[in-house]
Amino acid sequence: MAPDRHHPIEPQAEEALDRLKYEVAADLSLEDDIHHRGWENMTTREVGKIGGNMVRRLVKKAESRLIRKKK
Repeated sequence: MAPDRHHPIEPQAEEALDRLKYEVAADLSLEDDIHHRGWENMTTREVGKIGGNMVRRLVKKAESRLIRKKK
């Protein structure tokens, strides 16, 4: 059975991922749009931009941890 794509693999991370999502949205100046239109009315492009930036930040953080671990 395929994993549910709408929930994190680690359930304990859900709150942190939500915070990251809103942080990225704010950095992209999309927080007002989310507030006024709601997530369900955001365009695929807007939501994809948020998701893509979240992934970039998570990968960067993981890479930094790997580098520190190596030392």
